Amino acid sequence: MGNFCGRVNANFIAGRSLFLDVVIERIPPGQRVTGRLPRLDLGVVPKFNEETWRLRVEGFVENPLKLTFAEVLNLPRYSETADFHCVTGWSRLDNKWDGVSFKTIVDTVKPKPEVRFVTFECSDGYTTSLPFANLLAGNVLLAYALDEQRLEAKHGGPLRMVVPDKYGYKSAKWVETIRFTIDEEIGYWEQRGYSDTADPWKEDRYSR
Repeated sequence: MGNFCGRVNANFIAGRSLFLDVVIERIPPGQRVTGRLPRLDLGVVPKFNEETWRLRVEGFVENPLKLTFAEVLNLPRYSETADFHCVTGWSRLDNKWDGVSFKTIVDTVKPKPEVRFVTFECSDGYTTSLPFANLLAGNVLLAYALDEQRLEAKHGGPLRMVVPDKYGYKSAKWVETIRFTIDEEIGYWEQRGYSDTADPWKEDRYSR
């Protein structure tokens, strides 16, 4: 029995060590893992009125959109499981997001050839922007559900961007307007010293 217990214990330790090695490889430098999704925003959670809420997609596009929330839900559903990294130092692993692939929006509105950036405007006044090319990665979406539940208002519901390859402040909450532009429109936190590229693997937290 002693040898058996010893083997079980050794296997458990080896398995735990392997698990920790895998997790460590998934965590960008300077981050720590958390099991929850802390609320970080400008201090106000906007009220959602499904009767009046609209998602507007505009700018240098062939087919501008103005969608009700029901119309957003009727777009092809897309799922993505991804880690989420906040610039303040925490990471939450294996978040299952459901929503609309950003590529679906692109295919529908047909951006003009000169488009280089996309700006996101939110119900609370928050803004951010990203190079158009960054948003064509297959894992970018407009999310309305998290871990099989409708996205809570405090986490960006009814609709938020999810850009897994960037720090969380690029995954704007409460998105209402998406604008395709030629010139970049610098966002809220980027105007206040945060990095515009926001690459967690380079610890690109602040502008230089």
